[in-house]
Amino acid sequence: MGSIPSDSKPKPHAVCMPYPAQGHITPMLTVAKLLHSSGFHITFVNTEYNHRRLLRSLGPTSLNGLPDFQFTVIPDGLPFSDEDVTQDVPSLCESIMTNKGLPYFRDLLCRLNESDPVTPKVTCVFADFTMCFAMDAAKEIGIPCALLWTASACGLLGYLHYRTLMEKGLIPLKDMDQLNNGYLDTPVNFVPGFSNMRLKDFPSFIRTTDPNDIMIKYVLYIMDRASAASAVAINTFREFERPVLDQIATMLPPIYEIGPVSMLSHQIKESSLKSLGSNLWKLQPGCLDWLEGKKAGSIVYVNFGSVTVMTNQQLIEFAWGLANTGYEFLWIIRPDLVRGDTAVLPEEFLEEIKERGMLASWCPQEAVLKHPAIGAFLTHSGWNSTLETISGGVPVVSWPFFAEQQTNCRFVCTEWGIGMEIDNNVKRTEVEVLIREIMGGEKGKKMKERALKWKESAAVATQNGGSSFVNFQKLVNEVLLSNNSG
Repeated sequence: MGSIPSDSKPKPHAVCMPYPAQGHITPMLTVAKLLHSSGFHITFVNTEYNHRRLLRSLGPTSLNGLPDFQFTVIPDGLPFSDEDVTQDVPSLCESIMTNKGLPYFRDLLCRLNESDPVTPKVTCVFADFTMCFAMDAAKEIGIPCALLWTASACGLLGYLHYRTLMEKGLIPLKDMDQLNNGYLDTPVNFVPGFSNMRLKDFPSFIRTTDPNDIMIKYVLYIMDRASAASAVAINTFREFERPVLDQIATMLPPIYEIGPVSMLSHQIKESSLKSLGSNLWKLQPGCLDWLEGKKAGSIVYVNFGSVTVMTNQQLIEFAWGLANTGYEFLWIIRPDLVRGDTAVLPEEFLEEIKERGMLASWCPQEAVLKHPAIGAFLTHSGWNSTLETISGGVPVVSWPFFAEQQTNCRFVCTEWGIGMEIDNNVKRTEVEVLIREIMGGEKGKKMKERALKWKESAAVATQNGGSSFVNFQKLVNEVLLSNNSG
């Protein structure tokens, strides 16, 4: 894919750096593989904390890479920790916003440029949209820096209007009662590209009374900084989010929608990188085996992603809601899913579902969602999960937790027509009713049909000649190779 440089010149060298969380590492690693298949030398930068987690999860030699696909690390600016959990997001964001990573990243670029003659000089940086200091370091040595927005375009448009919401006095909240008194149902009809939006449908960091809240400040900071990027790549496809993308294009540097990158990566020819994983939790074997032989569309798949946490009471409500449907299900319960505690499910629940439920700690989600046995997905509506459910043609029941998951959920239910929302104050009866409807009701059948249509659209976008395929080539040629054409 893209333009493969001639053998007479050194390879272009892209340094790829994700935000240090699972939902960002996975798409960035996929993009790095796509660039590698286009002829780039790759240096992939993890934080020391996540590097240790990856080695534990994938094995001690898993990140040895290839001569032209190397892994390296920088500190994250936080106190040392050897836990196996998602780090505190506000603490990470504050570290990034205060540029604690800049000196380490700058030094890394210098080291790469001064290393052995076999390693080509760095010609471009591809960084997560949220890792602003990467642009500063790239600018210092005169190379382009493209940013990868790993979440939805609708989420990005919501963040881009945080400042407008503040100027109109809608945020921050006046008091915490506004979380529950109907205030969040306030219609927001002044954002071009959005329709039928309420305040509650904007990314959730607005739900604070503190004007100096770290996450509000961080969002404003990265949105203001993004205009300095050479380009912004977005993990979506034009047909899926067209009105939103048209509006974003008026607000940011050149944008290139290149998603779903997981589907675009199917264009990569077989290579030793194909199996290189990015799971921070060890995959539990047996999930796919358990699905074999199950009737088509008969299984409910449940996974709330890598960051969502809940109370044990919420866990129990989900558990009995699932059990009471009578359907078989595969439920992924991360070790850190329950806030500050270990997930404890009642013995009587485990007894009830022992013949028809499988509980696991982590699984190869994309493969699970493509399995014909899966009939519906109970999800937090994170963006990777949303794209993976599209690529599997599976409708969803959504319980958004934070960030742009609320925005994704709104679009899933009202714009794309592939899902239904569970109230934040989850009750087992509602879980049961919605799962029964999506698995066997008339609404559920229509949602399944729409999900399959979106699956086809995503496949067309990522095939040779499709919109995302062409955009990726343009991004490579117009931006990333702009310093390498001499």
